[in-house]
Amino acid sequence: MHKHLICLDLDGTLLTDEKKISPYTKKVLMHLKEMGHEIMISTGRPYRASEPYYRELEMSTPVVNFNGAFVHHPQDLYFKTVHEELDLEVAKEIVDRVPDLNIQNIIAEVKDNVYIHYHDEVLFEAFSMGSPQVKIGNLVQNMESGPTSILIQAEEPEVPGIRRALDDLFAETIEHRRWGAPYPVIEIVKKGINKAVGVDYARGYLGISQEHTIAFGDEDNDTEMIKYVKHGVAMGNAIEEVKEAADHVTESNETDGIGKFLNAHFELNIQP
Repeated sequence: MHKHLICLDLDGTLLTDEKKISPYTKKVLMHLKEMGHEIMISTGRPYRASEPYYRELEMSTPVVNFNGAFVHHPQDLYFKTVHEELDLEVAKEIVDRVPDLNIQNIIAEVKDNVYIHYHDEVLFEAFSMGSPQVKIGNLVQNMESGPTSILIQAEEPEVPGIRRALDDLFAETIEHRRWGAPYPVIEIVKKGINKAVGVDYARGYLGISQEHTIAFGDEDNDTEMIKYVKHGVAMGNAIEEVKEAADHVTESNETDGIGKFLNAHFELNIQP
């Protein structure tokens, strides 16, 4: 069988609602690795917040972080890292304008530096995973270089209006995607950047044909990746737009959707 590249979103996909990899799905993934297939993380998270799962699955592949804005290889010093930053002046203009759109907070990430616009203990704790440098206060004053991404936190009913406003104001310079759990977030990255771009770059490095690619996802930020691969798989808990874009729909992240799909696809006959 040809070597395959299996691309895994984390939240709502590989991870259960308790942010763990279920034993059965892990068993299937480790078996596929032993067979010679490649397993790769493709997430909106920064690397510091995906590293524990990279280590748990004993990966040796590149990692797609920040929805494709940062692609690096933790184990290959010769891998040419991709880091696509937002223009600093564009980022500052976004921070100046979006508070008028009934948002809750703005977070900017520059690799492992986190800037939070308004003080929020819950957000501070959530973004402290991996011990980054966290600074709270006016982002326009605190940001010294272009961020890898900007996150806008808002109540669910406000999200569509904010996204329309971002299109009206910044369509030529940014991409924006929606996250789901644990709270609604709009992520903003540089124009032309998405998970599919990162997966394509990593796939080329690994020397695996696009015909032998599989990806799993559940949210808006997975759509391009789902469409790019040969077998795009939406989780049972995915939003409808992702299910419509996918080639297959599996069970949810809570019921081993990834493990069950891969077990059937590769005819492994691994029992739960």
